[in-house]
Amino acid sequence: MEVTQTKAEGLSRTFAVTVTAGELQAKLNQRIEEIRPTMRLKGFRPGKVPAAHVRKMYGRDLMGELIDKLVNETNQKALQDSDLRPAGQPNVHMEGDIEKVVKGEADLSYHMHVDVMPEFTPVAADSLTIARPVAEVTDEQIDESLARIAGQNTQYEPRAKTAKAKDGDAVVIDFVGKIDGEAFEGGSAEQQSVVLGANRFIPGFEEQLLGVKAGEEKDLNVSFPEDYPAANLAGKAAVFEVKVHEVRAPKTPEIDDEFAKGLGLESLEQLRGLVKDQLSAEHANASRSKAKRDLLDKLDAAHDFDLPPGMVEMEFNQIWQQLQAEMDAGRVTPEDKEKPEDELKAEYRKIAERRVRLGLVLAEMGRIADVRITEQEVNQALIREARQYPGQEREVVQFFQKNPNAMAQLRAPIYEDKVVDHILSVAKVEDTAVSRDDLFKEDDA
Repeated sequence: MEVTQTKAEGLSRTFAVTVTAGELQAKLNQRIEEIRPTMRLKGFRPGKVPAAHVRKMYGRDLMGELIDKLVNETNQKALQDSDLRPAGQPNVHMEGDIEKVVKGEADLSYHMHVDVMPEFTPVAADSLTIARPVAEVTDEQIDESLARIAGQNTQYEPRAKTAKAKDGDAVVIDFVGKIDGEAFEGGSAEQQSVVLGANRFIPGFEEQLLGVKAGEEKDLNVSFPEDYPAANLAGKAAVFEVKVHEVRAPKTPEIDDEFAKGLGLESLEQLRGLVKDQLSAEHANASRSKAKRDLLDKLDAAHDFDLPPGMVEMEFNQIWQQLQAEMDAGRVTPEDKEKPEDELKAEYRKIAERRVRLGLVLAEMGRIADVRITEQEVNQALIREARQYPGQEREVVQFFQKNPNAMAQLRAPIYEDKVVDHILSVAKVEDTAVSRDDLFKEDDA
């Protein structure tokens, strides 16, 4: 077996590997002798199948397995002998006629290309100064949150029989929808409560109920939107025959102990405490997010080293595919939409380079600090992921368990967050008081 490094450019390495046909045949003979004692074939006593017969029957398959095993072993040996850390899976390019190799008529020759990890010393975590904005939870914010909760629990009380429905009222109606005089499936209901102004019905339906009174009957002329989900109704004009049973006025509940008890709590004080805890958690998450952004910016500025081309290309391709999907859905900024493709690619390649660089820096800082993630943390993340697909939880869990790459993607953000938390715990973190609005203001890209 001969392994020779033929190219070293930046972080890319190429090795030429040759295994002679004689070596392959010797390993094939050895493999045949390993399995022969356990073989049971018709016409032969157990364990007494001749080697020549095994070679004739299974030689091709065994040689294929040997070649795969040799390629993997040789790749690992080449990297270990050169003291290199791969930045991804080696890319193997076979030379010559592989059929002749399998038949034992030619040497196994191939080139192995691989990107290797850069060598660098990360900045010391305790030398960093990180800015972390913080905001206090005020009584005013708690009151605003309680008002929203009360608004979400609006109740409706009957108006006088002669009262006309106003915007925000709930109108209890029966209706029958017809197209060309014929009632259509799903177009009828009884005792249906319609909140005027909620925009839960097709355009024009709620608006034509403004001013109706209890006991009134009215025809509503509307048109289904062109993009209506039911294709048989999309774009068609319809008439809804409506009978009004009752008009109800909205009533926001008083924010008191009784309101809190209606939510399953003991008192308004307990409710205020829970709301404050929730707001405090939101503030803490936002503060950490801003501190993490500042940390990543400082780490990016503090490091400059060559990046594995394959890692950058893979990251860029993922970003570019996501951008293309956003473009197809019309969810890109006007600035990006107007830029030439070459300019866009250059910008997003820089983003890919930043992500790869930061990933390597965080990984190395985590290795130095001996940061580890537990199986319990991974399992919790897997459970959270599975819960996003109700009814398919078992399939999701099995998918991750059977796909190492998917599991690695699940573990990566957990590890990154633990490394970030470690750095923030030893770095100098300077808290700056800001308003809630400033705390939640979007950072510039």
